[in-house]
Amino acid sequence: MKVLLVDDHPLILSALQTVILGLGDDVTVVGAASAAEARAALERDAAFDLVLLDLALGDADGFEVLTEFRAAYPALPIVVVSASERTADVIRAIDLGAMGFVPKRSSNEVLTGALRMVMSGGLYVPPMLLGLDPAEAAEADTVPDVMRPAGVAAPAAGHQKVPSSLDAVGLTPRQRDVLALLLQGKPNKLIARELNLSVETVKDHVAAVLRGLGVSTRTQAVLAVSQMQQQAAQAARPAER
Repeated sequence: MKVLLVDDHPLILSALQTVILGLGDDVTVVGAASAAEARAALERDAAFDLVLLDLALGDADGFEVLTEFRAAYPALPIVVVSASERTADVIRAIDLGAMGFVPKRSSNEVLTGALRMVMSGGLYVPPMLLGLDPAEAAEADTVPDVMRPAGVAAPAAGHQKVPSSLDAVGLTPRQRDVLALLLQGKPNKLIARELNLSVETVKDHVAAVLRGLGVSTRTQAVLAVSQMQQQAAQAARPAER
């Protein structure tokens, strides 16, 4: 596995490299201290399996870099590793196509687990989203009901309860295919091309997926599925011991 790590702080860059190398003997890490270095690394060799991206880069806005890389390398998973723990930043990163968001103060174990989840095709959203205070929750329209603390109502009327697992959603095999590509941040036209479907058919499938998940936007779907995956992983741990 080849990982591109983009962070302009030398100590953090070194610390993250050590953690990532611990994922396995076949892991290679390429460090980039700026957006310019990251662009050059991808231009030299785009065969990376994962990008870890800091939002606070000295030469560019991290969100703009995320948008740029998602457009240029749509199949390349990007995980944001940031000092920010603002819910708005997490949601914005996921909305722009990040496959995960890991706060820098997370433990090495949390970072490792998040990266393994993303590399296995899942998504990672920090559990701290579950701890939204009422004021944040009232403003965070993109947070699905499953990720709201008890007693905090959704801002929009008519929200359905989000199922506890994907199996409970009852999606058809084709709808699961559409969901998998939707979670990668791919637009309807690209999903249609990859699945050899019409754009109108993809729109129908996306609508059915959102309805089944009890959400109304793609970002809500990403957050809800991420939460389901984390709950499933937590439930499986006792059985593995």
